[in-house]
Amino acid sequence: MVLKGCIFDLDGVIVDTAKYHFLAWKRLADQLHIKFTVNNNERLKGVSRMDSIEIILELGNMRPDLKKKEEYAALKNKWYVEYITKMTPDEILPGSTELINELRRAGIKTAIGSASKNTPLILRRVGIEKLFDAVADGNVVHKAKPDPEVFLAAARMLGLKPRCCIVFEDAIAGVQAAVNAGMACVGIGSPAILSKANCVVPGLKELTLEKLLQIKI
Repeated sequence: MVLKGCIFDLDGVIVDTAKYHFLAWKRLADQLHIKFTVNNNERLKGVSRMDSIEIILELGNMRPDLKKKEEYAALKNKWYVEYITKMTPDEILPGSTELINELRRAGIKTAIGSASKNTPLILRRVGIEKLFDAVADGNVVHKAKPDPEVFLAAARMLGLKPRCCIVFEDAIAGVQAAVNAGMACVGIGSPAILSKANCVVPGLKELTLEKLLQIKI
């Protein structure tokens, strides 16, 4: 492939917001008397808020109406926003800004591809909004991963074809979305969990542009 663009998921790839999602979801689950573990939380990574609600309600064998589901989603988001409004640049994951700056110096375009509607707030809080040429997030796309919409939208914003882009993802649904978009994917996390990625590394600090160009597509 001729690499022209890199599209990054935000939560768990560039910034450490996964813990805040877990805390907010756990708080909601506790309120509903539903047992919710770290392993359960893996199913929510890269998934939209309403789809996440469905998963949690499934764990508790609960079937409330849509209005009640929306109330639960709003409550979870309220708690999550309370957490992330206190974020600082210290919560940027190691190696993230170094890799992105290297890519930009080489003329490779960068974008965010995230399901989160809170993406703009997080980028501002940690001070990295200027590192991206485009932001495709839950405010501009409507289909949740593994649907490829968010990554295809990011590629369009960058003016690039999917085959010229690499996606960086930490979630099973996100990796599948990249595959569905016809893009190469670097998994961030466990090779056992992210087996459909072209390669998997523990974090962005393990990567350089040279290493990216060696990935077999």
